[in-house]
Amino acid sequence: MTASRRAGAGVLDTPFGSVRGVLFDIDDTLVDLEFSMTTALREVSEHLLPGMDQAGWERFGRIFTHETTHYYDRYLAGELTFNEQRLLRGRAALGHFGVELEEGEQSHQWLTAYVEKQPAYVKPFPDVMPLLDLLDQAGVPYGAVSNNVHDYQRAKLDGAGLGRVRRLVGTDTLGVAKPDPSIYLEGVRLLGTGPAETLYVGDNRLLDAEGSTAAGLLGVWLNRAGEQVKEFRGNMVSSLGELVACGRAARAGRTPGPRPRPARRSPICASTKSRVK
Repeated sequence: MTASRRAGAGVLDTPFGSVRGVLFDIDDTLVDLEFSMTTALREVSEHLLPGMDQAGWERFGRIFTHETTHYYDRYLAGELTFNEQRLLRGRAALGHFGVELEEGEQSHQWLTAYVEKQPAYVKPFPDVMPLLDLLDQAGVPYGAVSNNVHDYQRAKLDGAGLGRVRRLVGTDTLGVAKPDPSIYLEGVRLLGTGPAETLYVGDNRLLDAEGSTAAGLLGVWLNRAGEQVKEFRGNMVSSLGELVACGRAARAGRTPGPRPRPARRSPICASTKSRVK
C-alpha cells in the first residue's frame, strides 16, 4: 500500500498541482508573530523610551524582529537558550535608541514581562481558518513543521485557537532544523502522504519554499509583504487563499495530477478571493 493510499482521504487542487496533504510553517505563516512581538515589546519598553513616536516604535520592532535574527540562528545552533537570544535582541533594539538594559534585575524584569505578555497577542491570520475549514471538508490532512521546539509551538498553536493543527514537528523532534530535509519528511510521514503529493507553505523563501522543494515536497513561498526577489523562480502566493485553485477540492478517489513546472506566482480567481480571505 502506497503512502498516498494510506492517507487517501481527499485531494486539494492548487494552482501548482493537486496534493493529498499540506504542511505549514507556523510563525508569520499561520500566526502573526511579528505583531505579537512588536506589541508586547512596546508594552514592556515604553517606560524606558518615553516620548518615542510611532516611527521610532516601528524601527524598534524592526530591529528586534528582522535585524537581530543572527541571535536566533545561534539558538538553533545550541549556543544560546531561547530566552538568552530574546534578551540579546531586546538589548540591541534598546541600545539603538541609547538605552542600556542593565545586567541583573532590570534585564530579568524586562524579559519576564515580555515572556508573560507576548503569548496573549498571538493570533492567526484571517486567511488561516477558512483554508483549514476547506481542508477539513475535503478530508485533506495537514500539519506544521517549525524551526522551534515542539512543546513551545504546541502551546502557541493551542493559545491561538489552532489546536486543530494536531500534527506538529519541531526542531527537537529529530534534533534538526530547516532546511535539513529530514524535518520536512517527518511532517510528510505524520500526514501519511508522499513528498511529491504534499504541499509545504511558509513565509521564509529559503527555509520554507526552497528548503521543502529540495526535500521533494511542493514548496510554496508565502510572500505576504510582496517582496521582490528577481532570482526566485519557484512557487509563490501572497495569501493562503491563493493556494486554492478556484476553490476546488475533491474527496477520495481523485489522483493527484502531475507536478507542473514551477510558477512564479499563483493565478487569482474570483472564487478564491471570496471563499478564503
